[in-house]
Amino acid sequence: MKALVVDDDLALADVVSFTMRRSGFDVILAHDGQEALDRWKDESPDLIILDLNLPKIDGLSVCQRIRDQADTPIIILSVRGDEDDVVKGLELGADDYIVKPFSPRQLVARSEALLRRVKAQPVTPEPLTVSELTLDPSRKQIYCKGEPLAKLTGLETRLLEILMLNEGQVLTTETLIDAVWGSSGGDRAMLKQLVYRLRKKIEACPSEPSYLITVAGVGYSLSPHSTDSS
Repeated sequence: MKALVVDDDLALADVVSFTMRRSGFDVILAHDGQEALDRWKDESPDLIILDLNLPKIDGLSVCQRIRDQADTPIIILSVRGDEDDVVKGLELGADDYIVKPFSPRQLVARSEALLRRVKAQPVTPEPLTVSELTLDPSRKQIYCKGEPLAKLTGLETRLLEILMLNEGQVLTTETLIDAVWGSSGGDRAMLKQLVYRLRKKIEACPSEPSYLITVAGVGYSLSPHSTDSS
């Protein structure tokens, strides 16, 4: 597996690189945002480990540019005080985040877990339809009344697929976290941000959802009947 490690802290990048190579990864290094984009295009890595505080192009912009073009798994690195940036990164499509300081071994474990989840994600052979929404998991495409509505990321596709397969049922937060991220990753904040991103793509009014319904204190449900009068 090939990993692109992006961090302007040369010492930290070297430590991460050394640990990941010992675990069997082929590591590509980049130390600023522009170099990260260039190496990503040239090397096609299986995984990107991305610091947010980068020169030339910041990490959030790098994340957005990559996610607009591909579903390459992205793990964000952030200092403890950058909670808003982490939330923004998840909104832009990052798959996981790790707060600095961290153990390089923990980073390797989270990286391996993320890659296992990506590889193990089942693809439903046939499109799924609930009310006016149709999901094509293989294309990561959502349609409304037969018309293309939005492209989804891998995590968005997985979440919507699980909800559509269980339409009308309330799935607990813990069930969804385990189904989307597995036992080695994901938490309530990440699920909340994933729901937020998905609502922005499928709801006419994300703040008043008619499909993806929150069940307070329990979890979420995909309504089989849209309440949108339009």
